[in-house]
Amino acid sequence: MTKPNSISTVLRLVATLGVATWAAPTGMQILLAVEANETMKEDVQAKVNVTQNRTGQGVKVIAMEYYRRDKDKSFVIAMTGPESERGNGYLRQGDHFWMYRRNTRTFQHINRDESIGGSDAKGQDFESRPLTQMFAPSKDAKGQELLRADTVGGVPCWRLEVRAIVSDVDYPKKVMWVRQDNQLLAKEQSFSSSGTLMQSGYYTKYQPIASRQLAMRMVFVDEVEKGNRSLVDLSDVKVGKVDPEIFTKAWLESKSR
Repeated sequence: MTKPNSISTVLRLVATLGVATWAAPTGMQILLAVEANETMKEDVQAKVNVTQNRTGQGVKVIAMEYYRRDKDKSFVIAMTGPESERGNGYLRQGDHFWMYRRNTRTFQHINRDESIGGSDAKGQDFESRPLTQMFAPSKDAKGQELLRADTVGGVPCWRLEVRAIVSDVDYPKKVMWVRQDNQLLAKEQSFSSSGTLMQSGYYTKYQPIASRQLAMRMVFVDEVEKGNRSLVDLSDVKVGKVDPEIFTKAWLESKSR
């Protein structure tokens, strides 16, 4: 059974589409809307704090600086805390992904599913990838999409079940709750191939950023190892051209000095 990923889609950018309500959309319309919301035409940078609470281990706070450039599938993560991780980092350039360690001053080529800074996050959680290239609406025996009206915390939402159409995704089945009034993701559940609920995610705070509504606070609950949860907070978000030198090994190494 796959271990729950506590920060799946940690940096999903969700924007309003300027529509008051949806009148019975299709599942594909919902996926396309979320996909459009995730697409960044400009570079983005932010500070990310992850507060992990694990049963028997207490609380651990992980801090990082994050830079993303979607036009060539690049991103950089510079760890700033805890002290044991400060100066370490990660660099994605196209299809290549490296981990940098300050103690040895070396770069190691790693896989997308590598843990980031000892957290439950993986490298693939920080990349930008079209949603419709990974998932499609699930259907019942009659060929009807598994889509219906529902609520989250009393807020009207559309509840949509989706299935993976590729193998390299974190979970093969998900259920999404998207608000009817502003098209913001409110909740997401992730399931294993056997149908076991692995993780629940709640998107609790949004902020307008560059004509978008950015998810600034997310809570991820481990549904397998009860009591484990992660709180993800974004701050100092900036949208606009990032210095190209940041997306290099030299810059990442300089952060460890």
